[in-house]
Amino acid sequence: MSEETTELPAGLRAVADLDLKPALEAMLMVVDEPATEEHLAKILERPRRQVADALRELADEYAVQGRGFELRFVAGGWRYYTRAEYAPAVERLILDGQTARLTQAALETLAVVAYRQPVSRSRVSAVRGVNCDGVMRTLLQRGLVEEAGAEPETGAILYRTTNYFLERMGLRGLDELPELAPFLPEAEAIEAETQEGVPSFDPDAPDDGPGAPLPRGTDDVDDQTEL
Repeated sequence: MSEETTELPAGLRAVADLDLKPALEAMLMVVDEPATEEHLAKILERPRRQVADALRELADEYAVQGRGFELRFVAGGWRYYTRAEYAPAVERLILDGQTARLTQAALETLAVVAYRQPVSRSRVSAVRGVNCDGVMRTLLQRGLVEEAGAEPETGAILYRTTNYFLERMGLRGLDELPELAPFLPEAEAIEAETQEGVPSFDPDAPDDGPGAPLPRGTDDVDDQTEL
C-alpha cells in the first residue's frame, strides 16, 4: 500500500522551492508588524542566516534604486516603510488634509516616559508641570506605553514604552533614542514635587468632571489624533 501524498494545485510550488527574495517580498507586503528573521526562516524552511542576508540585500537594493519605499529593521523585525522624502504625497493620500500627529502634550509625555522609564505618572506630571492623567490614558489606549510593575517605596504604578512605540518611531531599540536624557531633571530633583501618595488613575475610568481639582494647574487637552 503506497503512502498518501499531498499534491499542490497546478502552478503552485512548495515553500522550500520558492525563490527566496521574491518570497520575502510577498510576505513582508502583508505583515502588520515587523517580522523576525527567525519567523520568516521557519515559514520558508530556510536557514536564518540565509534569510537575514537576503533581507539586507533587498534593503540595499531598494536604497540604490531610490525606490519610494524601504525595508527597515525595526523593533526586532523587518517591515516595509515609505521613504521619508515621499511623505508629502503619502500624507495627502491618507490624511486628506487631516492632522494625524500626536498633540504636543502627548509627545512631551511620551518623551518623558521614554527617557525616564520605568516612571510613575506623578513624576511625569512633575517634569511637565501639569497633570498628565488624560494624556497617559491616551498613550495607554494606543499601546504606546504599558504598565511596568509598581514602585517598591510608594506602590505607584510605573510605566514604560512598548515595542509598538519602537515600531512607530522606527527604532531598533531604546539605545537609538537621541541623547536628550541629560536635559531632563533627575528624579531626585523633582521628588519633592511628586505626588506618589495619590493613587494611580484607572485607565478605564471616566475623565474628571468639570471643576474637578487638578494638581499644579489644568491638564492638557486629551489627544484625539494618531501618531
